[in-house]
Amino acid sequence: MADLKKIMEELSELSVLEAAELVEMLEEKWGVSAAAPVAMAAVAGAAEEAAEEKTEFDVVIKDIGPKKIQVIKAVRQLTSLGLKDAKEVAEAPDSKVMEGVGKEAAEEAKALLEEAGATVELA
Repeated sequence: MADLKKIMEELSELSVLEAAELVEMLEEKWGVSAAAPVAMAAVAGAAEEAAEEKTEFDVVIKDIGPKKIQVIKAVRQLTSLGLKDAKEVAEAPDSKVMEGVGKEAAEEAKALLEEAGATVELA
């Protein structure tokens, strides 16, 4: 027979994400579904923790602002795009300048674009 106290100790040391993953694995192995309140709480907790631990960001220009040329120059500085492509990216609404970059790089890019006059969002 398994040592239930030991299992309980090990389970209480799991993070929310690990617990949610364990629930999914057990549901799959046994062909059952966890009770809705328990499963929803685990999924909600896992989603909150995942949101807090976001490591990759997209740099999105929401509005180019009045200084188009400066923003286009900033886009070219951040990417390897030519003038025509950089202009298209800068002028397109909700245009992604950079995708899947680290937090520090995304914040630096946002600062550069905002300094040039654009309205920027990190997604």
